[in-house]
Amino acid sequence: MSSDNSPSRRPTATAAGHWILARAGKKVLRPGGRELTTRILKQVDFDGRDVVEFAPGLGHTARLILAYAVASYTGVEQDSFAAAQLRQHIGSDTQKVLNASADTSGLADLSADIVIGEAMLTMQGNNAKQEIIHEAHRLLRPGGHYLIHELSLTPDDIGPDRAQSLQRDLSQAIRVNARPLTQPEWTKILEAQGFKVIWCGHAPMALLSPSRLLADEGLLGTLKIVGNIVKDRDLRARILHMRSTFKDYEDNLAAIGIVAQKREE
Repeated sequence: MSSDNSPSRRPTATAAGHWILARAGKKVLRPGGRELTTRILKQVDFDGRDVVEFAPGLGHTARLILAYAVASYTGVEQDSFAAAQLRQHIGSDTQKVLNASADTSGLADLSADIVIGEAMLTMQGNNAKQEIIHEAHRLLRPGGHYLIHELSLTPDDIGPDRAQSLQRDLSQAIRVNARPLTQPEWTKILEAQGFKVIWCGHAPMALLSPSRLLADEGLLGTLKIVGNIVKDRDLRARILHMRSTFKDYEDNLAAIGIVAQKREE
């Protein structure tokens, strides 16, 4: 194991769930899979736009974004190892990856037309969620769009006891203090920071189901993942724990995509 203390390089027993899946060979790490990400991206026009992506991770969505004729792309990645890896694939006068936090990117006010963040707000407490959303609002020009792809609680009237047990067990499984919200709660927190929700999409939270693996990773990718899990006992234990937790709460967890627009000032 590398001496790099980046979260992505932590030991298997303590690393966050998404980095565990990446070690197994999984490339699509979003709760609604490739299909929901694609639906979200189709809601806005990327051509000629300045785009900022919070926490691009392995760069799957970055590559989809760069298939459009964007004016510029900036990835803001807090994990230094992930940022360095992504720079090997992204880099030009109009494409860059910063090693910075999503709540304090260091980018200029009103410098983006689109900000996107996937599978990262869920992993924050309420105050941190608000700080990141505020940062997206600061970066966006009036009328700009903020795209998110997160975990949601279902149904909207889920009982507090069930929600608390889900959050506790999910946090233990993925080693991150996960706090998914219901759709109305996601809408409320976005509106409180000056956004108007203009589109919502949903998908099952089926990150580790065989059908989702095949859809996201293809047959060869899926076989590689299975092989890596079989060979590594510690990795297998972590992933089976996550899969069991997802299964236990399958009626109360879903993926949600939201497109919010910064209100005109």
